[in-house]
Amino acid sequence: MSLVPYGLARRVFFKLDPELAHELTMAGIAKLQGTLLQSVYGNARVDDPIELAGLKFPNRVGLAAGLDKNARCIDGFGAMGFGFVEVGTVTPKAQPGNPKPRLFRLPKAHALINRLGFNNEGLDAFLANVQRSALRRQGTPGMLLGLNIGKNAATPIENATDDYLICLDGVYPHADYVTVNISSPNTKNLRALQSDEALDALLGAIATRREALQKQHGKRIPIFVKIAPDLDAAEVAVIAATLVRHGMDGVVATNTTLSRDAVKGLPHAEEAGGLSGAPVREASNRVIAQLRAALGPTFPIIGVGGILSAEDAVEKIRAGADVVQIYTGLIYHGPQLVKDAALAIKSACRK
Repeated sequence: MSLVPYGLARRVFFKLDPELAHELTMAGIAKLQGTLLQSVYGNARVDDPIELAGLKFPNRVGLAAGLDKNARCIDGFGAMGFGFVEVGTVTPKAQPGNPKPRLFRLPKAHALINRLGFNNEGLDAFLANVQRSALRRQGTPGMLLGLNIGKNAATPIENATDDYLICLDGVYPHADYVTVNISSPNTKNLRALQSDEALDALLGAIATRREALQKQHGKRIPIFVKIAPDLDAAEVAVIAATLVRHGMDGVVATNTTLSRDAVKGLPHAEEAGGLSGAPVREASNRVIAQLRAALGPTFPIIGVGGILSAEDAVEKIRAGADVVQIYTGLIYHGPQLVKDAALAIKSACRK
């Protein structure tokens, strides 16, 4: 159990600039992970295993990519009770991302807007951090690790596949699964990769490279694709068919939204970037339900978007997700949400 009431810590951090608060939090987690002091934020992991994409997830609650872009805090997040942690998005080369300010809180809506733009230290630094993780170094069974890959902002969209393949080559030996992020709204034209022909070409190249990497490393690593909530039913159906055609192992639904319908009139509501938190919940659930209908009962779906309570997590499962991920909910409610969500899902799935 966490030793520090999160409500107290949140009051302090919410007085700071959002990105500064994030940087201080990550530095603190990195400093304390692997020490006795990680009990400040730690939770016992709920045991609720599920087999998915050939992997055994210890429970159904994971950390979404974007919070730990450089894979600095794998062990720290593992101590919070997550069944799986996804880090990144990483790009081949280091890049600063978009100009600041680029992260905004909308407390009345339990939401965030970010236009960070895949700010990260690059693939080499990312892999060094992954390999420093005690969980990875010691081969500790239990928590799974997803590595999320993307393209550099300076890479023309017509050359995007090159960046994804560079990243796939790098992360493949170190990942339990890999997520191909084609849905961030903060890299110019990235979401164009979700269109029919572009997605077909990208996933075809990734599938071919995965076959070569499987032979090279003697293991087959599952590949998931992360998509946006701002898709209509026809677009979701095309994506679903393309995932199956190229042998992808699962889908992450969804990323942040460009819609501002749920936050109109609130401070910062019109800032450019992706909106996360409570306002994206319904759109995410809609896409999850459409994917489940299109993909059938066994295709793995990771549900993410708007989980601010244990009930929200269960709602994702009922919409069709197999497991869920949290990001903004962790910022608003702290590590206790991880345990509460895992227990609620465990109870709901056994009824």
